[in-house]
Amino acid sequence: MALDIAPEKVAHVIIKAREYDAKVGAWDDSPEDGDAEEDPSAILEDYANDPTRAELAGFIERLNYDEQANLVALMWVGRGTYEKEEFDEAVDTARSERINATANYLLGIPLLADYLEEGLEKLGYSVDDVESDVL
Repeated sequence: MALDIAPEKVAHVIIKAREYDAKVGAWDDSPEDGDAEEDPSAILEDYANDPTRAELAGFIERLNYDEQANLVALMWVGRGTYEKEEFDEAVDTARSERINATANYLLGIPLLADYLEEGLEKLGYSVDDVESDVL
């Protein structure tokens, strides 16, 4: 059950996914919703061309095939789809069932950062140590 992606790369995805998840849905500026002064979260608009999303998607797309499969498997373990003992099976499944771009798949998952963090912990990695290496 070897992790074929550097934990620091996973930590980078976690950090960027947290930034992306902190955004809210695109703000509707219709009069009944007020403006940024009345709704400070309005500045956290979430658009399809969001630079945080683009940066994160680009990072994931630049990972090699094995790293992408490991990232997906790690998320599945963190989410509870697979147990840590089934990690190798999860990697095989991620490879064989890949249909869409990995970045699009992962960025469509709510709580991605939490699942990846949980997956790392289940596999015995200290998330705090790994993230401090990245920050």
